[in-house]
Amino acid sequence: QVQLVESGGGLVQAGGSLRLSCAASGRTFSRYVMGWFRQAPGKEREFVAAINWSGSSTDYADSMKGRFTISRDNAKNTVYLRMNSLNVEDTAVYYCAAANAWGPLTMSPGTYHTWGQGTQVTVSS
Repeated sequence: QVQLVESGGGLVQAGGSLRLSCAASGRTFSRYVMGWFRQAPGKEREFVAAINWSGSSTDYADSMKGRFTISRDNAKNTVYLRMNSLNVEDTAVYYCAAANAWGPLTMSPGTYHTWGQGTQVTVSS
């Protein structure tokens, strides 16, 4: 079973950028679809972005398109989330997750079987 550890969160001013990383253990990282989700206080977990096994396909929530970029390096067992033009509404705990399938349910948290512990992103005005 893969284990996931996020890093790169922190405090940033509105308009700034951050890059989150998610390091996976094990030798089977390239077999997994990887996703990023976020959860703000009092809100449900929200899909952010996903990337397929090879990195040839990506998907984004509408509000993240053009600002966020998901990528992966299978040689390093790592998936990244580059976040630009951050605003206060982006403040949340960000989680990476692993799934086996790529398709219409990629945006659903229930598709993912393994989750990291999360990393806090706080955007100040």
